[in-house]
Parts: sequence; C-alpha cells; structure tokens
Amino acid sequence: MQNAPPNAAPQAPLPIETETDAKSAIVGLTAVMDGLEAVVTEETELVRAGHLRKATGLGAKKTELCSLYFKAVERLKANRKLLLRLVPQDVSALARRHELLQGVLKTNLVVLATAHAVSEGIMRRLSGDLDRKACPQVYGASGRAMAPDPKRAQPLAFSRML
Repeated sequence: MQNAPPNAAPQAPLPIETETDAKSAIVGLTAVMDGLEAVVTEETELVRAGHLRKATGLGAKKTELCSLYFKAVERLKANRKLLLRLVPQDVSALARRHELLQGVLKTNLVVLATAHAVSEGIMRRLSGDLDRKACPQVYGASGRAMAPDPKRAQPLAFSRML
C-alpha cells in the first residue's frame, strides 16, 4: 500500500454495506480504542511517577493510534443511519466503550496539566532566584531591599540533555 502524495485530496471513508461490514468496523474501532486507552494509561502512570522521558517516548504510538481512531470514527459517522438500523446493540455498546475512553483521556489531561503547571512553576522560581542573585543587594529610598527590575532580567536558557 503506497502513501498518497501530501497534496492529494483526502479519501472518502469506505462505505458499510452489510451487517458483517458494520460489525467489522465497530470491532476495528474498539480495538483501536483499546490500544489508545492502554497507551494513554501508561503515559499517565509514567508522568505521575515522574518518568517524563519515558512518557515522551509514547508520543509516536499515541499519534498513530489517534489517527487510526479518527479515521475509524469518520467511517462510522458517514454510515451512522445504516449502523443504527443493522446493529443498534453494537452501536450502544460502542457508545458505552467510548465513554470509558473519555474518562481515561480526562484523567490523562489532568495529570499532564498538573505536570505542566509544576514544571512551569519550577522554571519561574528558578528564573526569579537567578534574577535576584544577579541584582545588586541594595536598599531603596523606603529602606527596603530593591526587587530586581523585570525589564532587565536575563533570559533563562537550559539544556534538555542530561
């Protein structure tokens, strides 16, 4: 199977014509959702444990699964009426499965946002500490120590390689 050129028009989702096609499409999407849930759960656990480098390594797999997920969802959306007519019980089960995935994704986003906020706080604190050390320790007219001028602060640079 060859990749389409980057400027090629996107292909329309494959049609679903039979009950077997419908069940196969739903099983395919469920398998992708299972894989995505496993990767997101692993990423969440790694970030919680502070293993950010390992969590970053899951990015390519997560991106690939997300792409497959969106393609499968588009295919099912394009054939929604037929699916509801042919396999309504499978569609209901898929909706419940999707709700479970949403819960895992919400937890993942909370953990990632927390890690981002913590790391940003650390960087801001480090930057402030470096600015205070670089500023001369003098007293102002009020008799209090002067704070560093934020306009004269040196940019903070760090190496991501350890």
